[in-house]
Amino acid sequence: MSYSVLQRHTEAVRAAIDSLGGTVAVARALVEGGRRVDLAGLERDCAMLCAALMSLQPHDARRLRPALEDLLFQVNRLAADIAPD
Repeated sequence: MSYSVLQRHTEAVRAAIDSLGGTVAVARALVEGGRRVDLAGLERDCAMLCAALMSLQPHDARRLRPALEDLLFQVNRLAADIAPD
């Protein structure tokens, strides 16, 4: 792959991380509002994101680590909100 194709792929993965973060934020707002949420779509999107990350060059994947750690924090926060008391 050429550099520009690899760069576009990395940018697309970063956009997917941001999009998934938005999905988690919406799910969390729904949960906070007393609504039930179905996480099947979120699980599917996470699996697709993991596959996309695995296809990146290691140095490109490392650059995305802060965004991934933030996403993980958001997902863990959602899980805590959903967990029974």
